[in-house]
This record gives sequence, structure tokens and C-alpha cells, in this order.
Amino acid sequence: MIPLDIDEAIRLLQELKKLETGAKKTVKSAKKTVKKVKRAPSAYNKFMKKELARLKKKHPRTKQTMLMKKAARAWRSKKRK
Repeated sequence: MIPLDIDEAIRLLQELKKLETGAKKTVKSAKKTVKKVKRAPSAYNKFMKKELARLKKKHPRTKQTMLMKKAARAWRSKKRK
């Protein structure tokens, strides 16, 4: 092996660290570019979207939590029929 002085060894370690972080960033950006396939919305998702829109129009000042409760009750009653 070639003997290195301390400054040379530190410089080499810093270069290795830069290469490692660059490689990690490349992997992360590659993961972001891969598009995930979205699942189709379920019957519940479709119902809730329509029902919440209808309820918001009918009750614009009601809190979101109350609207969700009303929509969930409507889903349960519809499901039982």
C-alpha cells in the first residue's frame, strides 16, 4: 500500500462521502419518477364523494366532521336496503 498523510486520507474520505450522498439522491429521484398505478375508487369512495358534495351544498356552514357522520349514516342506511 502507498502510505498517505493525514490530509490526503481526509480528502479521500470526503470525496467518498460526496459520492455516496450523490448516489443516494439519484436513487431517491429515480423512485419519485416511477408512477404508481392508482386503484379504482370503491363504491364507498364514489358514494362519499357525491354525498359530501350534496351535503356541503345543502349545509355550507356545517363542520366537516358532522358532514362525514351524516354521509356515513346515509351509506349504512343505503347498504341495508
